[in-house]
Formats: sequence, structure tokens, C-alpha cells
Amino acid sequence: MIVGDYDRITIPALAHVGASGGRLRGLRCVHTVLGGAAGASEEDIMDLACLRLDLMAVLTIKDGLPELLHAVHLMPRPVDGRDWTALPPVHPANQSQSCIALIDALEEEFVRERPVREVDRGKDRAILVSVTTGSRDEAEESMTELVELARSAGVEVLARVIQRRKHIHPRFILGRGKLVEIVLMSLRLGANLLLFDQELSPSQIRSVTDHTDLRVIDRTQLILDIFASRARSREGKLQIEMAQLKYMLPKLTTRDDALSRLTGGIGARGPGETRLEIDKRRINDRITRLGKELKAVGEQRYHRRNRRRKRDVPVISLVGYTNAGKSTLLNTLTKSETHAEDLLFATLDPTSRRLRFPEDMEVIVTDTVGFIRHLPADLLKAFESTLEELFEADVLLHVIDVSNPAWRQQVAVVEGLLVELGLADIPCLKVLNKIDRLPPEEQVQVALSGEGVGICALDEKTLEPLLVRAQQVVRGTMGVAGPERMEQNDNGSGHEAQ
Repeated sequence: MIVGDYDRITIPALAHVGASGGRLRGLRCVHTVLGGAAGASEEDIMDLACLRLDLMAVLTIKDGLPELLHAVHLMPRPVDGRDWTALPPVHPANQSQSCIALIDALEEEFVRERPVREVDRGKDRAILVSVTTGSRDEAEESMTELVELARSAGVEVLARVIQRRKHIHPRFILGRGKLVEIVLMSLRLGANLLLFDQELSPSQIRSVTDHTDLRVIDRTQLILDIFASRARSREGKLQIEMAQLKYMLPKLTTRDDALSRLTGGIGARGPGETRLEIDKRRINDRITRLGKELKAVGEQRYHRRNRRRKRDVPVISLVGYTNAGKSTLLNTLTKSETHAEDLLFATLDPTSRRLRFPEDMEVIVTDTVGFIRHLPADLLKAFESTLEELFEADVLLHVIDVSNPAWRQQVAVVEGLLVELGLADIPCLKVLNKIDRLPPEEQVQVALSGEGVGICALDEKTLEPLLVRAQQVVRGTMGVAGPERMEQNDNGSGHEAQ
């Protein structure tokens, strides 16, 4: 069918749609080009990939008559480094190959490569994407952490894509060519989710979603989802809900003012409130209610702290990067069985347990939520009442996973957040955890560096030097500050440490 210069028509293959349950859209695009231009352009390839068309055909016109038909289609696996291939150009009247048969064969190959039902088993299958203007090493470290976050959220990671750019694309974040590459990769691997390492604006999420037809979430939303799934206490659930609503509010959008409706009663003028305005108002009302509930919970926590101060029992708070081993250390020190797992943010709700030092001195040890780089500001604000417990601490134990190659960067992140929270003046003792995983020569170097006390949180025998050193720091703090700054925290569920 000849339409005209650069005009395009999309032909639905109704008999083909759903025939094999494959990955293609069931649509073909045919457009004409005047002159002798040969083959599909870069724009054609992008449309073919992003729209997942069955076929893209370009009909060249010469002297007002059809000349050659150039067709390209996607491939289930790369050929010569490309995920698409071009058919030999033919005159429209001399086609010998059946288009339907070709597309059916492609669908069968796509299904054979990655069955659709694997995607629909309730588990997200993601391609992780990072776009940076900095060094590739920093991007690799951040991507490694994003992989762990995805694992904590139960997401299967299919591939990782890192692109360095001089400037972030204002609409797609990454370049259009890389976007096409990701679309083809998702088609080949059966991905249903794009997970970005950067925080995206609402317009960027919408643009990438429209061009890839995949769900798109950013690092912030992933962290919020992990927190929502791990919170167990009433306070934790309220905090997470507030953070999620604050994150969601600016991302609300509407495509059509037809959803406007009168809400002012008889005689109201104009279109009244739109659906978007109503949703925003309801979210703001809910945020206000959550703020009041959190304030009430915070007052209850404050009264519990006041009762504890009267007992003159020192408080030690465990802080550190997520998955550094804080909960494991708490369990080993206090012979308790709080939840501990090799996952980022495995535990969120603060937990307190009593500990008796070797020289008949009793303290309360409190485990708090772990930190992470680029911690969402709304999340930090929502956990403000929980983090207030740290201000009651006499000593902070900064637990560090020295087996992590990026442990020094993690230390810098935690120390920066402590300064931001106004906790830099509280005495802090560094605890170098998982030192047993280092080679012997590195263990010696860490020990001689004097940066902290080396331990293995799972091995109680390695904790004796830590107990002695912690008791010395607590005694020194008590001698300077006196007993007025005492006691702390509960486990977030209404049970005080006894």
C-alpha cells in the first residue's frame, strides 16, 4: 500500500495476535520514501525495537512508481552483534516469502528462547541500568549495591547496563541508542522491569515507560519497597507509609481533563476538582493523619526513655552500613535471637537487649536501622522518631564489614549521615566485623592500623577485646557526661528490654 512520502501506516495482524503467545506486538509498519534511499533508517530500527513490531517495511518510490521493498525484523538472538536483521530488498510484486509464516516462525523462536510463562510467575525479572557522569569505578560499586538491593527485594537480575555520558539525557536519562539496545535485550531475555540506579523524575519515568513498554522504578522506590516489606512494628509501618506517600505525591499525573467533575455542589462554577486534585488532597490528608499518629507514638517512646533514665543504665547503640552484621553482633553479645539475615535491610525495627560487661556493669545495647548511600530524604525524615533513640546513646558502636572491598567508602557514608543527624559528638568505637574473611596478612594490617577492634560477630571468642574496650569507653563517657544521659529504646513493638 502506497501512502506518500514518509507517511507510515500500521497494519494489525489480527489473525496473528496471540497465536503463539510470543513477544511481538502483532503489528507491522509500512512507510514510503521518495528517491533511491535504501534500507531502514536508525529511526525505523528504534521504532521497530521500542514498539516491538512484527515487521518494519520501507517502500522506496522512484518516478512515482514503487521500486523496492526493504523489510527488517527483530531476532530472538543477536546475529553479528545486532538484534535485528534485514531481508533482501524485492519489488512488491515479486515477493515470494509469506509474511505471516515468517512472523509465526519468529514468535516460536522467541517463545523457545524465553517462555512467557516464566515472566508471569509473580517474580520480577529486571535489567539494572545506571547512567553516570562520574567515573566508571564508582558506577560499578553503586551497581553492585543495586544488585544486592534487588536480591533483597526478591528481584531476579537478568543483566546490568552502565552508560557514561557527559550530560544526563533530560528525557530518557540514557541515550536513544542505548535505550533501543535495552529494549532489544528485554525482548530477548524476557525482562518485565527496568531498575534504574538513579532517582528519576515523573516525566523521565513516563518517557522511558512509554518507549519501552516495561515497568520502570528507581533506586528510591526500590528501597521504599524493601522497607515496606520488612517493617513489622506499628511505628515502622506508619513511617514507611508516610515516606511512600511523600514519594508518590509529586509523581501523580493525569493525561486527560475529561476526568474533571463537579464537587462543589449545586451552583458550582467551572469544571470543579479534577481526579488528580482529589487524589493529591486525599494523599495530603493521609500524610497529616500519619504525622499525628507518629507524633503520638513518639511521645510514648519519649516516656519510656524517661522511665529508663531513672535506672541509670548506660546505652550503647549499634550503627553502621546495612548488612554490616549489627543484628548478628547483637544476638551474639546478648544471647538473643532477633532476626538476622545476609540481606540489605533485613531488619528495620529497633531492638534493645541488656548486656552485662565482664566487670559487673550492665548496659543496654540497641540495634537500629542500617544506613546506605543515597538514602532517600523522605525515608530519613520518616524515621526521625526512631533515629531519635540514637541521641540517647552514651556510646555508638560503628559496625563495619571489612570483607567488603568498598568498606572505607561505606564508613564515609555512615560518618557523613551521623554528622547530618547531629550525632558526631557522641563517642564512637569502630568495630571491624568479618575480619576472619580477610587473608592473614590483611588481618595483621587492619589490626596494626588501630582503626578499630577486629571481630567476627558469629564467634563469641573474638568479642572479648570488644567488650573490654567498650566498657572502657562507657566508663570514660559516664565520668565526663554523668548519669544524666541514660537509657534507651525498645524493640519497636511495645516490649521494653528487661
